[in-house]
Parts: sequence; C-alpha cells; structure tokens
Amino acid sequence: MKKGVFQRKIRKTHRWLGVILGIQFFLWTIGGLYFSWSDMDEVHGDHQKAHIHPIGADIDFVNPKDIIQQIKLKDSVNFLFDIRLIQILNRPFYQITYAKEHDRGKKIQLANAKTGELRPALSKEEAIEIAKKSFLNDAPAPVKSVEYLTNTNGHHEYREQPLPAYAVTFSNPTNTTVYVANELGTVQKFRNSKWRIFDFLWMLHTMDYQSRDNISNWLLRAFSVFGIITIISGFTLFFVSQKSNSKQNKTT
Repeated sequence: MKKGVFQRKIRKTHRWLGVILGIQFFLWTIGGLYFSWSDMDEVHGDHQKAHIHPIGADIDFVNPKDIIQQIKLKDSVNFLFDIRLIQILNRPFYQITYAKEHDRGKKIQLANAKTGELRPALSKEEAIEIAKKSFLNDAPAPVKSVEYLTNTNGHHEYREQPLPAYAVTFSNPTNTTVYVANELGTVQKFRNSKWRIFDFLWMLHTMDYQSRDNISNWLLRAFSVFGIITIISGFTLFFVSQKSNSKQNKTT
C-alpha cells in the first residue's frame, strides 16, 4: 500500500474515532466535574438525616428464642438469617429474618423487644411518621406524595433495595424522598435532586443504560478499546507525517 493512501486511511479512521469518542469524553468530563465538585454527604442526604438515639441498656428485653417459638406457631422456621434490634418510632423491636428453605423464601417478622408481641409490617401512616422523624429537623416540609412500591426497574432511584417500601416525598427545596421498607420497619434510602443528577451522570459515565451500575458492560469495554486505537492511530499519523515532512524538506 502506498504511503499516501495509508496516511489517508489512518487520518480518516482517526478523525471518525475522534468524533465518536469525543462525545463520550465530553460526557465523561462533565460527569467527572460534577462528581469532584459535589459534596457526597449532600448527594447521599446525610446532612438531612437525624441522629440515631441509642436504646437504654436498662430495658428488660424478651429472649428472641421465645419470639421464634411464637413465629413457629404460625409459620415454618427452619433457618434464621438475622436478628436485629431496631427502633420504630422510638420503641425497641426485634427484626427477625427467617426462612423455611435455606436458599429462598426469606421472611421478616417484627416483634416488640420489651413485650415479645408480634407486629405486622408498617402501615402507611407509620411509614410517613418514620420518614418525618428521620429528618434532622423535627419539622420537615409537608409531605407532597406517598407511593407504595412493590417492584422497581434498573433505572429507578430505589433499585435493588428491599421491597415493598413506601416512598415518602417532601415539598422541600431538595425534593427529598425517604424510602421506608415496611416489612423491615426502617428507613433505607434518602434520595434528593443532587443525587438524581449524580445518578444520571453516573449512568453516562459507566455507559450502563440498563442498570446504571455495571462498570463491566461491553459498551464501556468497546469504547475503552476504541480509545486506545484512537491514541495509537494519532501517534502513527504523527510519526508518518513527520517522516513525510522530513523527506520533503530534504528534497527542497
């Protein structure tokens, strides 16, 4: 192949790769700027979350074994996965995760840690009250909407989190939504406007347009390879052009 033809092919390849990759590099740069200039505490809503008040150690707690016996009266309990002490509206409760089979069918049971009384999952009113009390400020903005979630997709801001859950959105400047898992009885996530911008730019950054969080997807891998090809073609074009210019200078 003649050098002139070879140079033209490299130049054309380099130009088109530069245009295609340039768009993605621009998006990466915008995302990188937002990530580096953002306060992650504000993105995660940590500055809005109330401090957890510890439970006094002088409480007479019911033995979890007795509660498990109560659960067995109404359901099969062959495996225990977790027993936690949590607070629901300032009262101590056991959060017990169990199952009939080892690898599936996990269930949650809440029980009063002082009396041993089993209780159902949170009601809508309880979830709203818990969401309100989860704010650092005891008097948050009015509730704008409440949604009961039983499923989410890969783009939902509450994706891959415990369900079912109540999404309690407040009319504050940050448009914050507090997600309360009603079977667990606890707040799971705070989501605000800054987080939503962060999440969208993160999707563009990872190039995962299905679940947003997979950094091993083939599109990102392909663009990484194309980026290397673009750099190599640029260096090749530079050295080939330098040689051609040197020859032209010698002949003149």
